[in-house]
Amino acid sequence: MELVSIIMPYFKKITFIDETIESILNQTYDKFELLIIYDDIDKEELNYLKQIADKDKRINILVNYENLGAGLSRNKGIDNSKGKFIAFIDSDDIWLNNKLEKQIQFMNENNCYISHTSYQIINSKNEFISNRIARDFDTFQSLLKSCDIGLSTVIINRLILSKDLKFPKIKTKEDFVLWLKILKKNHKIKALSENLSKWRKLENSLSSSIFQKIKDGFKVYNHYMGFNFLKSSYLLICLCINFLKKND
Repeated sequence: MELVSIIMPYFKKITFIDETIESILNQTYDKFELLIIYDDIDKEELNYLKQIADKDKRINILVNYENLGAGLSRNKGIDNSKGKFIAFIDSDDIWLNNKLEKQIQFMNENNCYISHTSYQIINSKNEFISNRIARDFDTFQSLLKSCDIGLSTVIINRLILSKDLKFPKIKTKEDFVLWLKILKKNHKIKALSENLSKWRKLENSLSSSIFQKIKDGFKVYNHYMGFNFLKSSYLLICLCINFLKKND
């Protein structure tokens, strides 16, 4: 059984953190380390997390002394991790208890270096909103017009990560940049179609800011992918249209 390093940035999610961590500790695949990267300058909630960590030696807390954002915090977690596999989860999302076991088995059987799964979208009261069905991405172009990968469903074999394959410093869409860069390196992203995670949609979250998403979406194409203004604008329109279709 290979070690899995679970990377979780934390910023003011005290309401949901117990349920999230419980879903990790209840995994049927129990050979893991959980790295919580505390990214809040206000240390008010740090002691609460330390109390949780004291109950299980697999939990480690890394403290940022300035606010780095989710992407750079994940990079810090990766740099301090030891596992062959790197899994990601946000601090308000939930895993089904067989998520790691099924996904690691799937990756080993299919000899793939990165995978994602289908997932449910829920609200703050754990009420079901909709499903997102995972699909394979074999080429860079296949993901370019719509970011259809749930971050909290992804597991990566650390062998494919390098200095230039990390999360960028951007407020949203940082995961989209990484997935595109991975596909550019000709690594296929394989899909396990089973729902194994629950993504929590919160109205006051940074990821729900339409203006921020549009601004960062353009930056994905223009700055990080190096496309010119016209191509970046066209792809941004496609991204927005696909976003609206998914949220009908």
